Amino acid sequence: MKTYSTQNIRNVVLIGSTKSGKTTLSEAMLLEGKVIDRKGTVEGKNTVSDNTEVEQLNQRSIFSTPLYAEFMDTKFNIIDAPGADDFVGGAISAFKVCETGILVVNAQQGVEVGTEIYQRYAETYNIPLLCAVNQLDGEKANWEGTLDGMKEAFGKKPVIIQFPMNPGPGFDGFIDVLKMRYYHFLDDMGKREDKDIPAEFASQAEDLRNELIERAAEYDESLMEKFFESGELSEDEIRQGLGIGIRSGEVLPIFCLSGKKNIGVKRLMEFTINVAPTPAERKAKTVEGDEVACDASGKTSLFIYKTAVEQHLGEVAYFKVMSGTLNEGQDLENPETGEKDLISALYSVAGKKKEKLSQMQAGDIGCTVKLRTAKTDATLAVPGFDKSYEHIVFPAPKYRCAIKAAEQKDEEKMSEALSKISAEDPTVIVEYHKEMKQTILMAQGEQHVNIVKWRLKNENKIDMETFAPRISYRETITKIATAEYRHKKQSGGAGQFGEVHLLVCPYEEGVETPRNFKINGKDVVLNIKTEETKDLEWGGRLEFYNCVVGGAIDARFMPAILKGIMDKMNEGPLTGSFARDIRVYVYDGKMHPVDSNEISFVLAARNAFKEAFRNAGPKIMEPIYNLEVMTPSEYMGACMSDLQNRRALIEGMGTDRGFSTLKARVPLAELYKYSTTLSSLTSGSATFTMDFADYQPVPGDVQEKLLKAYLESETEE
Repeated sequence: MKTYSTQNIRNVVLIGSTKSGKTTLSEAMLLEGKVIDRKGTVEGKNTVSDNTEVEQLNQRSIFSTPLYAEFMDTKFNIIDAPGADDFVGGAISAFKVCETGILVVNAQQGVEVGTEIYQRYAETYNIPLLCAVNQLDGEKANWEGTLDGMKEAFGKKPVIIQFPMNPGPGFDGFIDVLKMRYYHFLDDMGKREDKDIPAEFASQAEDLRNELIERAAEYDESLMEKFFESGELSEDEIRQGLGIGIRSGEVLPIFCLSGKKNIGVKRLMEFTINVAPTPAERKAKTVEGDEVACDASGKTSLFIYKTAVEQHLGEVAYFKVMSGTLNEGQDLENPETGEKDLISALYSVAGKKKEKLSQMQAGDIGCTVKLRTAKTDATLAVPGFDKSYEHIVFPAPKYRCAIKAAEQKDEEKMSEALSKISAEDPTVIVEYHKEMKQTILMAQGEQHVNIVKWRLKNENKIDMETFAPRISYRETITKIATAEYRHKKQSGGAGQFGEVHLLVCPYEEGVETPRNFKINGKDVVLNIKTEETKDLEWGGRLEFYNCVVGGAIDARFMPAILKGIMDKMNEGPLTGSFARDIRVYVYDGKMHPVDSNEISFVLAARNAFKEAFRNAGPKIMEPIYNLEVMTPSEYMGACMSDLQNRRALIEGMGTDRGFSTLKARVPLAELYKYSTTLSSLTSGSATFTMDFADYQPVPGDVQEKLLKAYLESETEE
């Protein structure tokens, strides 16, 4: 393969809902680009894109697959992204290296929640979109319904470039109102006739072309002036105006397709070459706040957007040349770490097919093998480049579960395998939770977790068990209480003695430290001699006051008393969870001139604090999450009912581009497997986001259950 210049490269990501036909479309694009001479099918398990065993078993894209096609003296780099929300990481990483997205819509289903989700992601990452209405040859193809759905979802953005002839099983062509020609297709290999528009469709085509011209003129003053003067624009001028609108995100051009029959694919590719942005038009932002031009004459740098382990090759790093010209055998370094790597080989990629190259220019996408240190989300550059490209921001996890190996002997092996899977897919997060004493697997959904389990089982011969994770509760108090505890131990030789009297009360932000209390029925003013404030790493605060007078406890024992209190803050008296937001006053006690030591006061303080805590109106606090659900309106009632059963507080309902939205505050304890339930309730058509809000007290009945469960677990131990 020859080396393509930056101007002759187009990088596109195929996005859209599951079953919209992205993989089938990519096959047709590869056929047009002469990479393959026969299209594979998802059902036949022989597509270039879905080439892994797990994808073929599930008959869906799970990983993003880089592809290429050579067409009209242009190199198309295509990334076929998964459609399921569980595997959204593949699309997010592709947005980092592509200048254009092709939003694929299933004409049989219309605009789905997934369509809307990916359109939003593209908007967030400033990716201009073209829209391919696919599967117009389907039994239930509904062109008008799909158009109405797009107008409802995307407002005035949709602009019709083509409209279909005979949508449904007889779909055999379309009228292109930019070219003002009728393209009639003769076979499933893309062979077509270029004809005049049939007389019965001439008026419709003329009306749509006028709309197209008006929209194109909106984005350029000179075009607007010409349009007012003559009422007409040339084909090139229409493309010019549309290009401006597409780049600004104001225009969504609509194309008619059947990826299966290869209808309309060539025109889509032609339009992309003529109108879509080149890599040179997009500057890359760096961590340092600079922008780097995609220029082949600049200093060489690349960004790794994906890594994978492949049979016979080992670890493969997929990258985009962000600037300069990359040569085989070049030494580069990571500007953030200073670690060096050798680019031993360069390849263009079409699934498993890899075409060797000696050189790649800025804007091109390819891969290399056997890098020593660099992984996903890393920058490599020539020495002296001194900049790192902004890191990919992946969506927060929606699904959490505790995990362990089915056999204890596989624990270490499982940990290593999960580390590699996480390196390949950063939306898979594995952490050992010290507080909960569990290994937690976080992912985008239960399907996502099931794929991880499948890979462990089939690629690493490890069985993994999943179960509900413990919840990070917090413990606090609501009232004032006092307690005293004497620790005394005598067993020959030096003994142990320490006595601590303390008072606890709730800490409230902005409330002045109280000093007047009633202790043992008497009004007492506590004079604070020393104080120590701790912002706790798990959230909240501890304020510790030494109010001892008359030398009842020597000041040198105060750190030991604080340590004893912190021991119980780390393992709260109610459920063993972290305690927070408490003021502790040590106001009296006793010591022995010989037997008192630090351990004595640690133990005395620990037990005094535990007793006071239990008498101070203790409350268990639970993590609350903000939840936003997007669903077709017919499922709104079911979604709301389910959330109410989960102790949710509904905060608002609304509509967003044709879909119903529901906002609620929900306890994390009630969200285990929520993504699975939501999918079941809505036939897979809804989605949600969740993020931590705050801690709130659990209801009384829930607290009783938690206390009982903790008591039983302590008894068992």
